[in-house]
Amino acid sequence: MNNLLPSLGLAIDSVLVVPNAPNYRPPCWPPKSDWPVVIDANGDVISRWGDSIWRLDPWAGVPLTLNFGDGPIKKMAAPIDHHNANLLRVIIGWWLYGPNGARGHRTLKTRFDQMRRLFALCSKEGVLASELSRFPRIADRIPEVLQSSRAREFLMLLHELYERRETLGFTILDRRALARLEASLPSHETRQTPFIPPRIWRYQVTRLHECLDDFLLHQKQIEACFRFCLHAYQHNRLTTQSDHRFSAVAPFQWPADGSNGRYSGRLFYGPFAETATRFGIAELLERWTEPSGATLSIRALSRYLTNVTRAGLAYLLNFSLMRVEECWNLRANCLRIETDPRFGEITLLRGRTTKTASDSDTFWVTSPSAKIAVEAMTAIATLRAEGSAFEPSTTPRPIEPTELYLVSCANEPWIAARKTMSTAIRPSIISYLSAFGNSSTIFDPEQLRITPRDLELARLVNPMLPEEFAVGEIWPLAWHQLRRTGAVNMQASGLVSDASLQFQLKHITRAMSFYYGQNFSRLRLEEKAHTLYVRTMYETLGRELQLLVTDRFISPHGEKRKAEIVRLILPSDMEKMTQLAKKGAAVYRPIILGVCSSREPCPYGGIDSIAHCGGGDIAGEVRPCPDVLYDRDRLGLVHELEQALDNRLSIATAGSPLKASLEAQKRSAENYRHVINQATPI
Repeated sequence: MNNLLPSLGLAIDSVLVVPNAPNYRPPCWPPKSDWPVVIDANGDVISRWGDSIWRLDPWAGVPLTLNFGDGPIKKMAAPIDHHNANLLRVIIGWWLYGPNGARGHRTLKTRFDQMRRLFALCSKEGVLASELSRFPRIADRIPEVLQSSRAREFLMLLHELYERRETLGFTILDRRALARLEASLPSHETRQTPFIPPRIWRYQVTRLHECLDDFLLHQKQIEACFRFCLHAYQHNRLTTQSDHRFSAVAPFQWPADGSNGRYSGRLFYGPFAETATRFGIAELLERWTEPSGATLSIRALSRYLTNVTRAGLAYLLNFSLMRVEECWNLRANCLRIETDPRFGEITLLRGRTTKTASDSDTFWVTSPSAKIAVEAMTAIATLRAEGSAFEPSTTPRPIEPTELYLVSCANEPWIAARKTMSTAIRPSIISYLSAFGNSSTIFDPEQLRITPRDLELARLVNPMLPEEFAVGEIWPLAWHQLRRTGAVNMQASGLVSDASLQFQLKHITRAMSFYYGQNFSRLRLEEKAHTLYVRTMYETLGRELQLLVTDRFISPHGEKRKAEIVRLILPSDMEKMTQLAKKGAAVYRPIILGVCSSREPCPYGGIDSIAHCGGGDIAGEVRPCPDVLYDRDRLGLVHELEQALDNRLSIATAGSPLKASLEAQKRSAENYRHVINQATPI
């Protein structure tokens, strides 16, 4: 617990909260009852840890109190017994001093008001909140005392407290109770965001990566060409005394009078295609901006830079749980690397969330490959800052990374509408489909056309897809779909089975699941992204249960036993299956051979050893576990396991416990393979 203390500190946004303040960091956790929680500007202690009411007036600037209910009874506040009130103080204290403490007093007050309802219920029923999981009938009454509009938010708070149970020293609701509560809450989303099928998701990510790689490969030539064009326009602008029209200074043409600028002093270089060829980027621009056979104009250079910027935006959204508004406003210094002892380097994006006005230092976990997007977008933003400074009467000043937005306006001097644009105005966000226009230079429409398999996988996640999602139609990509799909992919669902997709997702899903799911990071990870992750985690349970009734899963004890295991599962009703999983009425526990359906912890080590699962633990007998369902799709994995077992058996000491264990697992693997091979092919 002593290791925790250096990470504690008040996070409330107030001029009174500074590291050297007497109430900034408690000397122990939880603090003693006389610990000064709130101190005013005069240094007077306003509230102490053990007080029944904490006054937050000095922070809020207005009267604001937290009534823990173990003091004088108030008409407007339900009483809470002293033991429960102390537990509530620990929770609120954690939200004040913990690594992800509340920054706004309103946030803290809102969380307190929600949590207080639960503690008042426990006090009324005569139970400790830390024992609530043992009283399911009382826990089932929680929805009755919650504000329906904040019920889902409250669930996420309880999930966070469960993940922090060791630090807090107690658990309010365990995982099964959380699932039960989730199932009882009314759905607040009338229409779920579509999940992009893996084939289409992989295609668009691959194309975006290719576009970014192509830019970085030609970055020096692009920058040299851009600056050459900029200087050419600047030269002609300076030599043009009276006519500043676009056509009057354009250097990439031949003058109609054939003078070639001999009298005006202007420079002309002929069609831009020749300049692009000279800098070695003509084919690049044609590949990513122009339809075949089109004339290459200087405007193609700007269109190309815009396309690469938008590709970078889409790539970052694919590999984070950011909203498009949040990604749209990232700065050039947004990339950060955190070193984690378990996972090594973790790549983070730093920005401002759209949901918390004061949260200017929020982080999203992303893929290491996000670096290429940030690099490309930063390079283009730097060029465009130079282009925006194109005015002969002004001297350009160096642009700091903190000033550069990754998404910036196209404001080069060869853009005819340049005079009507303001560099102080951010460009408007456009849709994903509009971002790349009707051109097929980024995405081939045929690759986005929905196949029967695409629709099948999409409906596994979203059974009620709108009619526009039909076989033969082009998948209508949208920014918000990337966020939803990222959350589903993070759950390592069976839908994500393509090898290349698994490879791309391997690092990000492990890192994001660890950081979002277990609140491991000491950084301020974006709260709504964490909420989306947890909600999707519960939904994934239902989808995995739904798969059990298919022919993919086999019981080694025959169809009758399988029917007993899956009797509660309705393959046609995804919503009910999700609720069934959340209630804990059915279990889906992945193991090497398939799935374990037992609600109790396995005493035989079924996660690490398959000796009992496949019935190989008793030589000469085949007695597979009655709760196991074999997964046909694990045949390749089991084959690799057998090879590893053979290698270890060859060096194991005869008669040793290790060799006996390996032989038992080998028999189980053979039993599994025999059942799979004997089953009727799908």
